[in-house]
Amino acid sequence: MEKLFKLKAHNTDVKTEIMAGITTFMTMAYILAVNPSILGDAGMDPNAVLIATALASFIGTLCMAFLANMPFALSAGMGLNAYLAYTVVIGGIASWQVALLAVFVEGLIFVLLSLTNVREAIFNAIPMNLKKGVSVGIGMFIAFIGLQNAGLSVASSTLVTITSFVDNFNTSGICALLAVIGLFITAILYIKRVKGAILIGIVATWVLGMLCQLVGIYVPAPDAGYYSLFPAGVVSVDFSALGNTFGQCFHVDFSSVGIINFIIVIFSFLFVDIFDTLGTLIGVATKADMLDEEGHLPGIKPALLSDAIATTAGAVLGTSTTTTFVESSAGVAVGGRTGLTALVTGLLFLAATLFSPIFTAIPSFATAPALIMVGFLMFGAITDIKFTEDNMTEAIPAYLCIIAMPLFYSISEGISIGIISYVVLNAICGKAKKVTPLMYVLAVLFILKYIFL
Repeated sequence: MEKLFKLKAHNTDVKTEIMAGITTFMTMAYILAVNPSILGDAGMDPNAVLIATALASFIGTLCMAFLANMPFALSAGMGLNAYLAYTVVIGGIASWQVALLAVFVEGLIFVLLSLTNVREAIFNAIPMNLKKGVSVGIGMFIAFIGLQNAGLSVASSTLVTITSFVDNFNTSGICALLAVIGLFITAILYIKRVKGAILIGIVATWVLGMLCQLVGIYVPAPDAGYYSLFPAGVVSVDFSALGNTFGQCFHVDFSSVGIINFIIVIFSFLFVDIFDTLGTLIGVATKADMLDEEGHLPGIKPALLSDAIATTAGAVLGTSTTTTFVESSAGVAVGGRTGLTALVTGLLFLAATLFSPIFTAIPSFATAPALIMVGFLMFGAITDIKFTEDNMTEAIPAYLCIIAMPLFYSISEGISIGIISYVVLNAICGKAKKVTPLMYVLAVLFILKYIFL
């Protein structure tokens, strides 16, 4: 392990890395239930999507472990799967087979960009203060996801509000309450410096939920999306369903989709994925203290290549764009610093193909406290941003980046608004020389994206 992952050089050990890998997986396990549901709406076989998602996650995360030696895990990206299902397929632009082909082509483009210095140059061009803002914004974003997964933040006439604990107490009410209890358990354990506090919090919240179900406080209501908290089984060895999606991206009918629409779909996936990935790498690497003094991430090229390989493999297997997950920060928060963390997470994704009944039984309200807690830990980077009068042209873009991510529900939107505002404010306020040429190019591209995509 030392020879493969250089644990001592990263000030970590095998036990810490294993715990971090398990924690990352536990916070990501929801994707094994959510992705089949979303892509199932597009007409894809949910069982096939589950297997494809687990295998693509395994392939991509192992690439991250051995090519990049970084504690980042990959799986089907949230937002990108919804774009494929609801905008591309249900929106009538193309069939899911054509959409998967677009993801495959996007992955190939990513491989080429990752082998060159293009994506690395973009990463390095983003100013340090803006990178800190990205980290804080991602923290708020995943905390917001946690609040939603807990059922604490719900839609209302004011867009969002806190849920009613009294209405539907035996379903949504008790789930929200358990998430609150789980958050306090996790926070107390973390304050007391208990190793694996986040993972223990997830398991404890799940166990409390099962106890509530046993005594009748929690009552499953499948029609409303509230299922039994106990696994339906232990092992499932039927992989035949994968044939319904495997290689289907190469069996497409272009008669119903024009080449222009196909290109637009490719570049939509490409644009969102490249900046979601960069944003996640910036945020998680900042939390792990992996950036050097100039704000660069040493060894970023193999990390980006791993992401590209995962996207290509995922399309062939039958799932939407596979990308680096922001939930990797959960593992980083408990000490994960090397590829061993990623290896453990990847192996658990592989195991999930066999033990899917267990992993998919983990309720979202049990992982929600982990996401909220990790959001708090990432929010700490805000103290590194100088909000002084002589630094406003950097502080304001960082602020806009921070608030845009949770409010627009997108990492890439936060980055685009941060970059555009950074270039505009510095150019107009007499500090144009400090803006690199690549930042000008990125700002123009983002503006064009809002106009044409």
